[in-house]
Amino acid sequence: MRVAGFVKLSVVVVGFVLAFYVASQVFEFKMDATLGNMFARSAVSHSHSTKPPKYKCGLSKPCPEKHFAFKMASGAASVVGPKMCLEDNVLMSGVKNNVGRGLNLALVNGKTGELMDTKFYDMWGGDVKPLIEFLKTIQDGTVVLIATFDDGATKLNDEARKLLGELGSTSIATLGFRDNWIFVGGKGIKTKSPFEQHIKNNKDTNKYEGWPEVLEMEGCIPEKSD
Repeated sequence: MRVAGFVKLSVVVVGFVLAFYVASQVFEFKMDATLGNMFARSAVSHSHSTKPPKYKCGLSKPCPEKHFAFKMASGAASVVGPKMCLEDNVLMSGVKNNVGRGLNLALVNGKTGELMDTKFYDMWGGDVKPLIEFLKTIQDGTVVLIATFDDGATKLNDEARKLLGELGSTSIATLGFRDNWIFVGGKGIKTKSPFEQHIKNNKDTNKYEGWPEVLEMEGCIPEKSD
C-alpha cells in the first residue's frame, strides 16, 4: 500500500512539473510574440513617420497658397522630349505624345491653372510664321511654359524673339542652334520672369555629342489676381 501510494504521489508530482513546464513555455512564447508584434508595429510606425512627404509634381517643398506648383525639363539631345508638370498634372511629355522638335509651348489659365492649349513648332525644318501667329493670339493673364527639344532657334527671327521676350524672357535674345532653354512667363507680365534657364551648345562643354545637358527647373507660380 505504501509503495502504491508513493507511486501515485510520484505520478502527480511529475504531472504537475510537466504541466508547469508546458505552461511556462507557452506563456513565454506568447510574451515573445506580443513583444515581437509591439516592436514590429513600432518599426512600421517609425518607417511611416520618416518617409519624406510627397509634394505636387515632385517638388522639393510645398508651394504657398495661391501658387501653382510646376516642374519641367528640356529635351535630351534629339532623343528624349521635354516634360512639363503643373499642379501634379503632366501637360506635355513624350508619353503623352504631344511634344516635338523645336519649341514646345503650354498655355495655362493664370487664375485657375487649367491647361488651355499645347503646341510645338519645328525651328529646324519648319516655318517660324505659324509660331508668330500663335504667339499673337495669347491673351493677357495666360501663363506660358516653353521648353526646347533638339533645336529651338535656327528659324527664329527678330519678330518671334520680340514676342517671346514680351512674355518675360531674357535669354531668348541669345538663344542659338541646339541651345537648351526652359522658361515660364506670361502675357502681360510687367517684369522679366524669374523662371528661366539657358545653356549654350558648346562642343567643349556639351554632355551629349552635339547637345548640352538637360535643364530642369521647379518653382511656384503666383495665381493671377484681378
